[in-house]
Amino acid sequence: MNFAQLIREIARGSEGATDMPYEEAQLLYGAMLDGGVPDLELGAVAIALRMKGESVDEMRGFLAATNERLFGLKRPAGSTRPVVLPSYNGARKGPNLTPLLALLLRRFHIPVLVHGLIEGFGRVTTAQIFRELGVMPANGLAQAQQMLDDTGLVYVPLSVISSGLSVQLALRSRLGLRNSAHSLVKMIDPFKGESLLITAATHPEYIDNMREVLRSVGTRTLLSRATEGEPFANPKRRPRIEYLHDGECELLFEAEHDSLKTLPHLPDASDAKTTADWIRRVLAGAVAVPPPIANQLACALYATGYADDFNQAKAIVAVDGFGLALA
Repeated sequence: MNFAQLIREIARGSEGATDMPYEEAQLLYGAMLDGGVPDLELGAVAIALRMKGESVDEMRGFLAATNERLFGLKRPAGSTRPVVLPSYNGARKGPNLTPLLALLLRRFHIPVLVHGLIEGFGRVTTAQIFRELGVMPANGLAQAQQMLDDTGLVYVPLSVISSGLSVQLALRSRLGLRNSAHSLVKMIDPFKGESLLITAATHPEYIDNMREVLRSVGTRTLLSRATEGEPFANPKRRPRIEYLHDGECELLFEAEHDSLKTLPHLPDASDAKTTADWIRRVLAGAVAVPPPIANQLACALYATGYADDFNQAKAIVAVDGFGLALA
């Protein structure tokens, strides 16, 4: 591949740059994941794509190259469709409730795989909260599969399922900018099409891009606006929740534009221990699940096939004592 020629095409800024076709994007990202792009050219490509913005075809090609090299897990026998939760941002302003969503899903015997980073760089990560809850990260693929089969819940560091993507993600510390890997980690499926992906993005343009990419590759997805970059629904204001499946986009919940009249009881602080203690209280029934997360849980019961239809999913959540404002 002629990297100099490619960089000339994509590095002309948002107005003059040319998008790569799907096949070229797939070839390029495969080389990047395999360590086949020299450091100078790799940095130039990463910055050029950041300035230009990735097209849908480019992201489709990048995702195809990533999936070809992704270490997969098997869907537990006899289970509903497993859920994949990508957790890469952590939280700083409020509590990180991705672990709560995962544990609520497991309560319904839905297998859950959470993948992400251990280090939060000043933010509270899902891995840190899980550690307080006694859920330790898998240190290899075999252990991840065993934990999933035995307990129905596993936290997997990105390096276990994609060392190449982990290296790409780490470029941010050297370049000071996010790159394509930051979007790709939120769209990978270690179950190779057998899962429900619950994912989110913060900015509308990224949500639009993810919607088109995920629809084109056929990934079953619950897509919404992220909470500080995490996939759980904002506990104070429910986001729009879409269900992508079979090439369709089904709107399950409209976004709430006003804050809740009665705010949910949330942890007093957002550190890992305080958040974990609060999650224990929720699971024990001492504290109510915030309504937006109850809404998101109902969406997942429907999309995994646990419930026959969406109305039944909402009723199941309500009967279990989680349901607040599920209309």
